[in-house]
Amino acid sequence: MRSKLFVPASRPELFAKALASAADALSFDLEDSVAAERKREARDALRELLRSNDVAGHAKVLIVRVNALDTPHFNADIDAVVQPGLDFINLPKPESGDDVRAAASAIDGAERANGVTRPVKLLLNIESPKAFRHAAELAGAHPRVAGLQLGLGDLFEPLGVARHEKAAIQQAMFGLRIAAGEAGVFAYDSAFANIKDEAGFRAEAQLARLMGFLGKSCIHPSQIALANDVFRPSDEEIAHAVRVVEAARDADSKGVGAYVVDGRMIDPPFVERARVLVSNARRLGLLTSEQRSALAAI
Repeated sequence: MRSKLFVPASRPELFAKALASAADALSFDLEDSVAAERKREARDALRELLRSNDVAGHAKVLIVRVNALDTPHFNADIDAVVQPGLDFINLPKPESGDDVRAAASAIDGAERANGVTRPVKLLLNIESPKAFRHAAELAGAHPRVAGLQLGLGDLFEPLGVARHEKAAIQQAMFGLRIAAGEAGVFAYDSAFANIKDEAGFRAEAQLARLMGFLGKSCIHPSQIALANDVFRPSDEEIAHAVRVVEAARDADSKGVGAYVVDGRMIDPPFVERARVLVSNARRLGLLTSEQRSALAAI
């Protein structure tokens, strides 16, 4: 999920274009981008899409950002969009473990009502000081939670923190990544509002990747290629990871705990990271035939 494109749910004329895009994931939005008087119309359009043949068997990860729990729209959103074609509910503004459990309970009921057999996961937006402080608790509040997403605009603006302040961005990213790591879920990066600033988007995405984030949100199709490029493992990284996985096999067979690959000491944490990278490279079709053959023997 290197790239996640936001799509306003009130604009169904964009759905086909989004599905045909190079984004790994689509996040259909029922919250900020939809006016109150169009909420029902938007959720009806999403229900129709998620029940259609257009998404059946589609490779993209499909996400819906619903309205917050304390709004009059939340329950209707959940009832409409928890359909067999959905992968994630993106929950805005959770503040406590009780919020997360309430959202999970609502999803439980909608799954039963709509005949959903593959559990819909939760992606939690961390976009307030309280949520940031309790991010690990929120992530661990229910097994449905699969990831935390940083919302820098909502987090920074009320506090008067400049959205472009690199030191603040670094601290927010690191704090969220550690919280996600504590809970065993992924961390996902925030949106970047200046569509014309490609260099700024790329720099922020590169920082997120260095911090161990899974990918970056895109608010415009022009940002998709940038995110995909930044979060693509390089050929050198893939080759090294394959060599680490091969070396781990040999070391395990000999009972060796630590060893050297490409001049670097390797022990279990490095092996785990290499296996994740190899898995991602395989999913993206980036392994060479020689690498696939070598890994098949493991």
